[in-house]
Amino acid sequence: MKLSIIIPTKNAEKHLSKLLSRLKEQSIKADQVIIVDSSSKDATPEIAIRFDAQLIQIREEEFDHGRTRNLGASVATGDIFVFMTQDVIPANKNLLKNLTSSLNQDFIGASYARHIPKPNANPVEIYFRIFNYPDQKIIKNIDKMPELGIKTFFFSNVCSAIRKDIFKEVGGFPENVIINEDMLFASKVLKKGYKIVYEPSAVVYHSHNYSLFSLFKRYFDIGVFMKSFAENGLVEKEGIKYFSELIKFLMKNSPAWIPYAFVNVSVRFLGYRLGLMEEYIPTKIKSKLSFNKNFWRKNVKANS
Repeated sequence: MKLSIIIPTKNAEKHLSKLLSRLKEQSIKADQVIIVDSSSKDATPEIAIRFDAQLIQIREEEFDHGRTRNLGASVATGDIFVFMTQDVIPANKNLLKNLTSSLNQDFIGASYARHIPKPNANPVEIYFRIFNYPDQKIIKNIDKMPELGIKTFFFSNVCSAIRKDIFKEVGGFPENVIINEDMLFASKVLKKGYKIVYEPSAVVYHSHNYSLFSLFKRYFDIGVFMKSFAENGLVEKEGIKYFSELIKFLMKNSPAWIPYAFVNVSVRFLGYRLGLMEEYIPTKIKSKLSFNKNFWRKNVKANS
């Protein structure tokens, strides 16, 4: 089956050459690489052209997690769409092969890769990857909810593959969603009766050492999203489990990081809880608390 890779970018020159070089080295080749660039002010467009990628340029204020990816998909010619972010690094030459290996089965709609931390990741970030990306393969369907809880719908666009026919059947990614458009997409696929594969043999390097304020803003957005997501009540249960396992991991491996872990998780929780209450917060303040300022600007225009 033909592969189209779709990568949204913004000021990606630090990462993009390495990513595109690694994609050129894959054991199975992509038939098309599409870069949807949000008005980069660096060499991102030039790098895309140098690597023979198809470049689509949009205004910075037009960026939307779902709509921007749908735009890339609208010109994709492959049977499988592979979505990646600009800062991901394939761990080996078999990423695309392993990521797409299950998608020739009628009941499998999508798959996503395992993330392992980059060498500069701190211990808290390392465990976040271990917790969310285990080394066992998981085939998810809607009946897995009693076992997996909120993780039934966990699906990462950092590196994912989706069959074109199923992508179109469910209407692509939801648009005008503040964050977690991939999670909402996964829920649509699962509720249609298809399955999603977590494929740990498809491995990418991906991690962030976010500042505490950046973490707060990210989890504020997650709270905004979860307020309207039917399964939001499962999130805090999963958060408690994560924190408990994190402390055990740090006690064994990096005990000096335990105080920071308490602060880190407290900041996440505060951001999340405020996001759940966003309807009581003025829009100007919400924009300052949020990672996705475009979302609030567009909603202000829509309501004015």
